[in-house]
Amino acid sequence: MLLVLALVSMGDRGDPLAAQPSARPSKPAETKPSPEPSRTPTGPRSVERKPVKIHLTAAVGDDATMVERLREATARFEGRSAAFVLTFGQAAEPSDGQAYAQDVNKSLHKARPSMFADATTRDFWFNGASGAADLEIYFYTR
Repeated sequence: MLLVLALVSMGDRGDPLAAQPSARPSKPAETKPSPEPSRTPTGPRSVERKPVKIHLTAAVGDDATMVERLREATARFEGRSAAFVLTFGQAAEPSDGQAYAQDVNKSLHKARPSMFADATTRDFWFNGASGAADLEIYFYTR
């Protein structure tokens, strides 16, 4: 009998959540859009997703020509800093291709010391005719 009285007593009370004011704020009559935030970067810089691709041809061991062609190819990016460079040296053998890619990466530092000062470089091989390389340069965002 006591159980029945307790259930009747609980059922007789109103909904406690319905008695509270709505948790949703009312909409303001009219809001004006806030001005566009400034585009000044804050925080650490990042790396651009899309690389700059360069095809280089110079004879194996001809460092002066490599440096000159790299200066020409990177002239339009003056003032920017490279984050990392993937260099694919072309040769019939993997070791020759990687050695050529390593020579190209050394020439990068000679051609544009400020652009490639802190850049990480990687040497890869691509099957092809000796004396050519494909570079993918990933720059930091501005």
